[in-house]
This record gives sequence, structure tokens and C-alpha cells, in this order.
Amino acid sequence: MQTAQPETVGLSSARLARLDAALQGYVDRGELAGVISLLARRGQLVHASCCGWADIAARRPLEPDALFRMFSFTKSVTTVALMMLYEEGRFHLSDPVARFIPAFGDSQVFVGQTDAGLELAPMERPITLHDLLLHTSGLAYGLFPTTPVEALYQEAGILRMDEPLVEKVPRVATLPLAHQPGKGWTYSVGIDVVGHIVELVSGQPLDVFMRERIFEPLGMVDTDFYAPPEKQERLATLYVPGPGGGLLDVTAVPEANRPPFLVGAWVDKTIKPAFLSGGGGLVSTAADCLRYAMMLLGHGELDGARLLGRKTVELMTQNHLPPELPLPAGVGLGLGVTVVTDMARACIPCSTGSYGAGGAAGTEFWVDPQEEMAGVLMLQYVSDLPRPVNQDFRVLAAQAIVD
Repeated sequence: MQTAQPETVGLSSARLARLDAALQGYVDRGELAGVISLLARRGQLVHASCCGWADIAARRPLEPDALFRMFSFTKSVTTVALMMLYEEGRFHLSDPVARFIPAFGDSQVFVGQTDAGLELAPMERPITLHDLLLHTSGLAYGLFPTTPVEALYQEAGILRMDEPLVEKVPRVATLPLAHQPGKGWTYSVGIDVVGHIVELVSGQPLDVFMRERIFEPLGMVDTDFYAPPEKQERLATLYVPGPGGGLLDVTAVPEANRPPFLVGAWVDKTIKPAFLSGGGGLVSTAADCLRYAMMLLGHGELDGARLLGRKTVELMTQNHLPPELPLPAGVGLGLGVTVVTDMARACIPCSTGSYGAGGAAGTEFWVDPQEEMAGVLMLQYVSDLPRPVNQDFRVLAAQAIVD
């Protein structure tokens, strides 16, 4: 991507220096090991910052080409894969999932629990592809056993990485739904089911489809479901909060004390996993992620490679949730992205209609079409507490606009 001085595209270099200082501050205070940020406007890269450590104990500096575990950032890419097939006329978003995976036609819905066990009821309507994309299907995740259905997912080991999609997804279909399709919102493995549907419709494994249809056309040379041997030294260490404060390498925590998405091949990216998780399995770099964001900013096209049509991107970046299923104030859910529906209520200095996606370890991208801007933030820190750095990035990028 071409680079430019910020002033040539209506940004202030002096104001962008505030962003550099803020990110370095997180590292200096020991709140983050390292962080990379990229900012582009009007097709030009105008800001690139890389500070801190890829591995604190080894004193390995973070480099611009570092590899990061993307976690749920992956959902956006999997959604793009599905929408590419949608544009080929292979299906409609209103189609039942059972059209592709018949076992979902027999799903039952959790309605209560008694001493005799779970009470289940038939579905009032089928689960659709649209439901999967919006997490309104009734599927769950099993990240934490906070409800009977979540507990069943965890007991079933749905997030285990040694099981391919062709085996995992039919098992998901046997578990009860947390609510009637379309009648609730439950963060779920729905996008992993979408990844399997991409495989069924395209006739290709998910990683092959993504490589041939998304990564290679966009020049995303370092994005995959694992880090091959020649790239493993570039993988940043994943951190969690230490028991007395500070940062702790997640591998220092016994696996029995970690949630399912922080064990095994979710963390160890040295071997290609059997489970190609369209919901959270990708590894990538800041540069690759910016190219992905710029494709969306370009209405589905980047440097002559068109993945999606303009109207499809417009469809994806609208709020699809009904009013009774809201996200936080001023924010809605599109297809593979969250969308700012009201800048004032969201308390984010960006244009209404801005959108983006992120992952559990702090990786994120955002696009502001009105300002012709795209940003990428990359870190490796999983915490139950909010990460102010993500909002700082948005604020300090926006305040640098001076035209």
C-alpha cells in the first residue's frame, strides 16, 4: 500500500503523535506486552506504530510482521466467504440451515429444567443462514457454563481442536437450542457452522477456499489457521492478567484453569488443527488485516481484486438486529461486523455507519466510510476487564482529522 504524509490526506502529524504516545504508555506501564496500529485514509497508509515486546520473558521485540491469534476477528472473514458464494446465486440468507445440514431440521429448544432433566420443545421455525450470521439461531458456545445449554456445550467439548468440521457440526446439531430461532441473541458457534456450509457449497476445505478466494487475491500473504515452521518465530505470545497484576503468559496457567478457547491449538499455532474454526481460528498480521479492511472500504475491491459487489457490502454493513435484540447503545450488528448506528449514543467519535470487528485478544479493524478511513489494532491480551486501548485508538485516530 502506498504511504503518504498525514497532511496530504487531511490528518495532523502532531495529533497522530498522541496515538503513538498513548500506545507506548500501555507498554511502559506494563499493561500490554506490545501493540501495533495502522491507519489509512483515502487509500494511503498514513500511520504505522509498533512498540513493545512479542515475548517479554525472551526480550523479543515486537516486529511489524508479527503474527497474532485473531480469535473472533475470523468471523468477519468467514462471513465474507459465505457472501461470495451468496453472490454466485448458491442460496438465500433466508434458507434453512437444514437444507445443507439435515440434522438441524430436528433441533429441539430448551424451555426449562426440572429434577427429571431438561425440558425441550420443537422449533417454531427453522434456523436460517441469517440466524447463524446474527447469533439468533439459539446455538451456544460453551465458553462458560453459565446456563444449562452452555454447560452441555462445554461437557460435549464442542471447542476441541482435534475434530474436523464434518464431525463437529453434526454433533452441534444434536444439542438443544438456547432459545427459539430469531427470538433471542446468544453468542455461538454459528459462524463455525457457516464455515462448514462454505465447505459444503464450494466443495473445498475452508482453509483452501479462503486462501484461493480471499487471501491470495488480496495479497494477505501471512494469514492462515496456523503458523508454518518458517513463520513461527514471528508469533506473538498470548498474555492474560497476572494474579497479582501485570501480565502472565497464558501457557503458565494450567489448562484446567483456562476457558476452552485458551487451551491446546487455540494457543499453540505451530500445527494445523483439525478444527478449522471459522469463528476464531485465524492467525494474521497487521498488514494483512489492513488489506482486508481496505477491501471492505473499497466496496469489496482492492487493487483490482474484487471479492464482493458494492451492494453486498452495503447489505453486510447495515444493522440487522430487530429493536428487541439490541447490542450496547448506539451499536448494531451487521453480517460479520458491528455497526455504529448512533455516534452520540455509542460515545465514539466516528461517523454513523462505521463498522468493524475484533477478537478476544484485542485484534480489531474498523472502517469509517464517510471519512474514507480504516484502522487496524493488534495485540495479544485476553482479559475479562475492558481494554481501554481499543477505544483510545478510535478516539486518537478521529481527533487527528483536521480537514
